[in-house]
Amino acid sequence: MRKIIHVDMDAFFASVEMRDNPALRNVPMAVGGSSDRRGVLSTANYLARKFGVRSAMPTATAMKLCPQLVLVRGNYDKYSEASEQVHEVFLRYTDFVEGLSLDEAYLDVTSCDLFQNSATWIAEDIRKKIFEKTGLTASAGIAPNKLIAKMASEYNKPNGQFTIAPWMVDDFMKTVPVEKIHGIGKVTAKYLHDLGIKTCLDMQRYTRSELIHLLRKFGDALYDYCRGFDEREVITEYERKSLSNESTFDRDISDFEEMKSQLITMVSDLKESLLSYEDREIKNLHVKIKYHDFKQTTIERQLPLEEENFLLLLEERWSQDPRPVRLLGVGVKFYDEICEEYEELQLDLLTNDSA
Repeated sequence: MRKIIHVDMDAFFASVEMRDNPALRNVPMAVGGSSDRRGVLSTANYLARKFGVRSAMPTATAMKLCPQLVLVRGNYDKYSEASEQVHEVFLRYTDFVEGLSLDEAYLDVTSCDLFQNSATWIAEDIRKKIFEKTGLTASAGIAPNKLIAKMASEYNKPNGQFTIAPWMVDDFMKTVPVEKIHGIGKVTAKYLHDLGIKTCLDMQRYTRSELIHLLRKFGDALYDYCRGFDEREVITEYERKSLSNESTFDRDISDFEEMKSQLITMVSDLKESLLSYEDREIKNLHVKIKYHDFKQTTIERQLPLEEENFLLLLEERWSQDPRPVRLLGVGVKFYDEICEEYEELQLDLLTNDSA
């Protein structure tokens, strides 16, 4: 049986800033763009979160919730350096490290012979060494697989850890809300809730064939997930599924010609980035629009990688709702057979929901 640790740094960007500037430690603060330039928060410290401030929130909204919020402009190079130091700590314990982002990773410590092979003690020491090396705290979840380890890491944040031993899995999973399961987004969660499936215990009452009937191939995986079974290995090499480029404007754009000009620049930058992925097959192009009221829409088509195709997508979608725009984005999705089944399911659920 595997021993998996999910490590999640606590309010990572904000914690780096508080480490480097002690004056920020006892005030609500967040990292992000300014409110007068359409900024969005990357993260917020725990004092700010008590006011309802969250990551990905528009800065203007955050300032209304917490007028005393101290805003710090992000420094990606500094966060990247801290992340590298954290990953150096991970590699002292195992070569099987799957980085999910700068501040989050899975570790397979099944073969680690330190601390009598106790994953709980190993996680404690990892968190201790991270703090000694970086001055930053981390939380951890310890479990027999990735699915449960990620859930467990949320239980004692910040600066804590939680272990779910194999004998605890059955009882633990019965209480888990279905939206906590890997791969279940808002659309699927709503669909399941409408069917009366709100917890994993509710889902366990369905046979495998019934779940496959309801959710196709994804139902097969959920039959196992809702029981705490997860055979996914810790993957040490990440394969990118998509690539995109977007820009938030200093002012709303109402003129379509100006939108086209902005889009052309973004497509050019995207093509340059794609030179590093010449071995990947592009499946779809997409254009993203966010309006002045934060309503967001995305249009996606299977088209050749040409500038005029992005412009056609922009025109098609914006003409359906021609209002001032605050953000535009362009991107591509790479071919991924595994993801296609789930994406088709999500589309079907959306279609059925709106029918």
